[in-house]
Amino acid sequence: MRKLICAEPGRFVYEEADIPKPGTGESLLRIRKIGICGTDIHAFAGRQPFFTYPRVLGHEVAADYVEGDAAGFTAGDKVTVIPYFTAGKDIASQMGKPNCTNDMRVLGVHIDGAMAEYVVVPSHALRKATDLDYDDLVLVEPLSIGAHGIQRGGIIPGEFVLVMGAGPIGLGIIALANIAGGKVIALDVDDSRLAYAKALGASYTVSARDADVQEQLATITSGDMPTLLFDATGNTAAINNAFQYMAHGARYVLVGLQKEEIHFSHPEFHKREGTLMSSRNAVARDFEYVMERLQDKSLDAQQFITRRVKFEDVAELFTDGNKPLLSGIKTVIEFS
Repeated sequence: MRKLICAEPGRFVYEEADIPKPGTGESLLRIRKIGICGTDIHAFAGRQPFFTYPRVLGHEVAADYVEGDAAGFTAGDKVTVIPYFTAGKDIASQMGKPNCTNDMRVLGVHIDGAMAEYVVVPSHALRKATDLDYDDLVLVEPLSIGAHGIQRGGIIPGEFVLVMGAGPIGLGIIALANIAGGKVIALDVDDSRLAYAKALGASYTVSARDADVQEQLATITSGDMPTLLFDATGNTAAINNAFQYMAHGARYVLVGLQKEEIHFSHPEFHKREGTLMSSRNAVARDFEYVMERLQDKSLDAQQFITRRVKFEDVAELFTDGNKPLLSGIKTVIEFS
């Protein structure tokens, strides 16, 4: 089989390897499609926290089950993977939060991932498709990130929801917040991404390039400001700026990740009795919810996939000086 290794920042190497054999508690998958995530892009550029080289990237998985000991699975079943692995023994697991354990191993980040023709994963991490195709399955993980953020924020139907960053994760949050009944405001520097946001359910769009963003938000919300905010930019300045966009009593959920410290005015935050929280990865119920929404067509995979590339062309795509990975929404790697 072939696998694609990020040998060091800025360099990919294709390598031939034997097809791995699953051990106890493991299953072998044949990869059909892999989504390219911002995590992969940042890792290739050397900007990803919690990362070491060399590493096989890839954690957004659509695959066929080949063999293993997963109960109820047979060869040829279409599957996706919950790619956050843990022994399940620490305090976070005991609290029902296996998505943020202290022994977290994320496929394609802490351990080698699925940019390979075959991969072995823990059997308990598998989720079988129910009337879903490979395009649906490859989007389950990134959309589940958004679903987990929505769950963390506790969206209230009819409230104003500000989503900062209309990249793949932010657009997923926008679509899911719309399904949950929020009045969604999308904020981004890219007009084309704001257009995607509108198509996916944003009621309002605001350009982050405008000098009067705070005033526009006040106008949209009749002076109240948004009561639920999501950062999906992973940009330090955007994260810090958003504290001034919070309504009194608002909740602010950090979904994007960056390396710097966050700074905000304690008195301004305190007088609002604001709530600040992070949202990391997703849990099984988020995956199940997204699969249900894809099945009932309230989420449409085709609205998110904007580029397809063959496995053998991936390295060239990452090194393209025109930065095609930064345009569109979701790029999907397809295996023959």
